[in-house]
Amino acid sequence: WMLDKLSGKYAPKPSAGPHKTRECLPLVILLRNRLKYALTLKEVSLIVMQRLIKVDAKVRTDTNYPVGFMDTVTIDKTNENFRLAYDTKGRFALVRVTPEDAKFKLARVRAYAVGKKGIPYIVTHDGRTLRYPNPDVKANDTVKIDIATGKIVDFAKFEVGNVAMITSG
Repeated sequence: WMLDKLSGKYAPKPSAGPHKTRECLPLVILLRNRLKYALTLKEVSLIVMQRLIKVDAKVRTDTNYPVGFMDTVTIDKTNENFRLAYDTKGRFALVRVTPEDAKFKLARVRAYAVGKKGIPYIVTHDGRTLRYPNPDVKANDTVKIDIATGKIVDFAKFEVGNVAMITSG
């Protein structure tokens, strides 16, 4: 999380949510340490409780909400959109994106399965379960999700020649 050793003893732990603890940043670190919109946890709490911060187009009021890879953070008051990605050294980096790019996100397919009554579904890296995917989508592929509707817009196969971002392993 790139916290300096002189700023305090304690670090906020991310709440339980869509991302694993080691693969996310709490919202408080994002707003206080990265974007510098607040100086203290209390100020972050005041900002979040005013319902000004949206993560993937949903208002989040938890200061420790886990923001993970490819999540979109929107601040309506300043008309800013950010996407959490990795830099070349594997650290979290906030990338400023346009409002058009903030309407979708990329997600890695973790599993493909068939549920009750033969309904196929996929599970993504951020905990989403999407029903009735394209039959060509399999595990390890990447899907482009429209955040407003939660539907799959497009997909990219996991095959030789495609550009990929390696996150672990």
